[in-house]
Amino acid sequence: MSLLLEVNNVRVEFETLVAVNNVSFKMAGGDLLGLIGPNGAGKTTLLRVLAGLHAPTSGSVSIMGHDVLDESHRVRGEVGFSPDSPPAYEEMTVEQFLYFVADTHGIRGNEAHERIDHWLEQVWLENKRTEKVSKLSRGMRQRITVAQTLIPSPAVVLLDEPSSGLDPAGRIQLREVIASLARQGKAVIVSSHILADLEEFCTHIAIIERGCVLRYSHVDELAHDSVGRCSYKMIIQSDSDHTEAIIAVDGTSHIRKTGHEYTVQFDAGNEEAAVLLRQLVERGLHVSSFTMVRESLEDVYLKTGVQQVD
Repeated sequence: MSLLLEVNNVRVEFETLVAVNNVSFKMAGGDLLGLIGPNGAGKTTLLRVLAGLHAPTSGSVSIMGHDVLDESHRVRGEVGFSPDSPPAYEEMTVEQFLYFVADTHGIRGNEAHERIDHWLEQVWLENKRTEKVSKLSRGMRQRITVAQTLIPSPAVVLLDEPSSGLDPAGRIQLREVIASLARQGKAVIVSSHILADLEEFCTHIAIIERGCVLRYSHVDELAHDSVGRCSYKMIIQSDSDHTEAIIAVDGTSHIRKTGHEYTVQFDAGNEEAAVLLRQLVERGLHVSSFTMVRESLEDVYLKTGVQQVD
């Protein structure tokens, strides 16, 4: 996939406060980044910089090769930002508001009609199109914000707490919408406190604290610890205790047994997993199930020791 977003040493200062501290990363089409951290960590400020709504103190952001500030006229339709606050156009109907948004992007006529119909269906507001925004629930207003962001079909999508106010069914449906954006080749960043949701669809995670990115990794690397080790879970079809045979495999450690199930630590990676499994089979163990255990996003987050910002 082509490079869509490039962030180079972005720093944002508010007098003595450093809200974003020299953050750099790149995203290609199909990447879906989960941005997590405590309140006040700098997530919203970073998203606003990426959207071109706030100038960084230093550093730069480019979208599809164009600087978001110096070439804002070329970027405007390629980046969509959904804030965590619903729209303020209280007296407009849902449909009127979305037509207004489409018009500001130069989308009119049949094209505007088709896009609005599509996104009203996608965010489950077809039967609310004639309702005034002021009459809608917090969750419904949040859905309008998502639709507003996606009408121009931006290449880079920035969603700040999009699940806020949604009920469980709404969160499940929204996850599918977000995942579909990545499948379409867009680069998507989602800031959320609901880690279970991010774990469902993200390709990458970034943990941010006090403006610094403490960890940026592919989700497949969540199984790894800082020294390249991870846990493997296996089921051995025998009533005998095979702990000693597993210990005999060079590099194994921290073996736990529960019935026929064993958990063992070994070097992380596909090649390493194949080596471990082969050596177990060569020792005559009847392994019927073998899985690399990936830590949950919640576990990874807590292990970073992130502190709540006062």
